[in-house]
Order: sequence, then structure tokens, then C-alpha cells
Amino acid sequence: MNGHELIRRCRLLADQTEEPGYTTRTYLSPPMREVHRLVRGWMEAAGMTTRIDAVGNLRGVYGDGPRIMIGSHLDTVPRAGAFDGILGVMIAIALVERRPPWSVEVAAFSEEEGVRFGVPFIGSRALVGTPVMDEPVLAAIRDYGLDPAEIPDAILDPEVRAYLEFHIEQGPVLENLDLPVGVVESIAGLSRWDVRFEGKANHAGTTPMAARHDALASAAEWIGMVEHFAQNTPDLLATVGQIAVQPGAANVIPGVVVASLDVRHALDEVREQAVNVLLDGADHFACRRGVSVSAESRLDQPAVALHFELVERAVESAGMPVHRMVSGAGHDAMILAAKVPSAMLFLRSPGGISHHPDESVVESDVDAALEVGTEFLRRWAPPI
Repeated sequence: MNGHELIRRCRLLADQTEEPGYTTRTYLSPPMREVHRLVRGWMEAAGMTTRIDAVGNLRGVYGDGPRIMIGSHLDTVPRAGAFDGILGVMIAIALVERRPPWSVEVAAFSEEEGVRFGVPFIGSRALVGTPVMDEPVLAAIRDYGLDPAEIPDAILDPEVRAYLEFHIEQGPVLENLDLPVGVVESIAGLSRWDVRFEGKANHAGTTPMAARHDALASAAEWIGMVEHFAQNTPDLLATVGQIAVQPGAANVIPGVVVASLDVRHALDEVREQAVNVLLDGADHFACRRGVSVSAESRLDQPAVALHFELVERAVESAGMPVHRMVSGAGHDAMILAAKVPSAMLFLRSPGGISHHPDESVVESDVDAALEVGTEFLRRWAPPI
């Protein structure tokens, strides 16, 4: 198995989609059935025993006894590329085909992106004993033919002693350095909030400007402040990526706006301080127009340090330069790290493009990742 074949498999899976002409595949949506069929076939051809657990993760085990888990996710964002998450699963299967010296469990997580229900990591959270038990999620599990009562059986087997994940970088750093791979030393913490501005809807043609309580105007000023603050805070990333306006008519002053807030930083204290400043800013811009504001936390994921030393040695042994990096994006590795030592290797993303149909990889980089993975498994041994 080489990079060319893995890219072919990724593009084949990209055709399994909810939206013809694009790759959109959310948690336990109908096209996931064909993805499970294809990936399960590749796992079994590689000599794995397979099962689908109660949250829809496809899992394959090669060998017996203490093992390492290698995995990533099968779901996508809307109108995605072919490689985010999926390539990591394909690399894991290819490494098993090389007959590693230790037992391996491949985890193809059913959900990581948080698209369908607004909460990410449904797949990996079940493995660490913090499953998402919201009723819409449970209903989706039942609709897929799975039994929520069996979710506790998805938890990590005690024989799993470590976790390794391969993933495209989703940024420009490795390309700028002309490097095929990078060693992830940590994953930035993530705060996600819904911020609600509530003013008063009224007629756009008869309400004087001075008498308005425009929720959208307040939100717009605040969004500008979010961008300005992040631009002036080193290494901080802050994004308003969703906005919903009510009643949403051209001739009505917006009465309610709900905006998302996504804040990331490698240092939790910086991230938490930034959230406080930005939420205070929402209050400030709301008060100026007689608009009320409230905020609800959707996710608070601390930064995670990864066990990068063995990956670093594997990169060196494969004859490649070592570059350590921090991941600004969240990954399943940050969830598994709560239970077992976890590590990640990034592959170069041409153009720094991800979460877009133009997302791509370089065939030789995939081959390089396979060599690093082979060296990693040769050196790894389960803790006694």
C-alpha cells in the first residue's frame, strides 16, 4: 500500500455524500453506511476483526494483547475536501497491512466536526467515558440501527495503551518550510460560545434611527471588535463563524441575533482571559443601543500536551527533518489524551487549504507519513 492508493481511497470515499457535487457527510447520515462498508472491507482485508460500536465508530483490531490505537474521523464539514480525517484512517489501515510487531486497533470515528448537532467529538468522547447523551444524538443513533444502551461498551479496552493520529496540517506552515511532515507537540485549547443579542424588531421604514434597538448593528460592531482583539493578541485565534438573524426580513429591524464565538490559544489562561474580554465587549456594544446580551458556553476544551518524543525519533529515523508545531484545530487526539498517551503527525497541506473542496495532499508526503508510522510502530512498546 502506498500514497497513490491511499489518495485514491480517500477520493472514493469523498463521493459518499449528502450533497451531490460536493463532499458533505455528517454524523450517521445515510452516506456513512457505504463508507462503513468500504472501510470495513479494507480493514478485514488487512486482517482485522471489525465492529461498529453504539455511537457508530468503525473499529478494527489486528492481533492480540496490549495494543496501540491509530485513528481519525470519517465525517466532514459541509462542502469539504477528501482528506481531513479520512486520510488518517487510510494510513492506519495501511500500517496494519505492513504487519506491525504489536497489536493495533484502528478507530474510524463517526463524528469529530460537530456539524450535525453542534457538538464535536461524539465518536471519541464515547471511548473515554464522556459520551454525548443529548436526545437528538440518541435519536440519530437509533435511526442508524444502533442501541444507545450499548454506549458504555464503546469505552477503550484496557489493552489500548496509546493513541496515534495522522492528519493533514490544515495550514501553511509545513508548506512554507518545505517539509512533508510535522510533529505535533500540543493542541490549542478551544472555547465555543453562543452569544445572543436581543433588541426590538420594528418597521424599517417608520422607526427613526435614534429610536432603534438593532440587535444586528450591535452584533456587527462586536464582530469587528473580536477580529481586532485577536489581531492584536499574539497567537490568539477568534472567529465568529455563524450568525442567525430574526425575523430576517429586509424591511424589519433585526430583533434577535445569535452569533457563534470560537476562541483558541495554546495557553489556557490566555484563551480564558480573551473570552472574558470578548464577552464584556458584547455587553458594551449591546448597551449602546439598548440591546440585552446573554452568552452560553457550548464547549470548553483545555489545551492538551501530546507525547511527541517517539514520533520525533521516528521522523529522524525515517531521514526527515523534525519540526515541532502546535495544532490550532481540535482533533480526536486531544480527547483520547485524557486516558492514554497520545501523539500526532501532521502532513503538509498544499496551499494551506482545508475544509474546502480544493483540499489536497502530496503523494510523496503520504509515503513519508507511512515511513514515519512504520518506524514509530517498530520503536513503540506497550508500557509494562
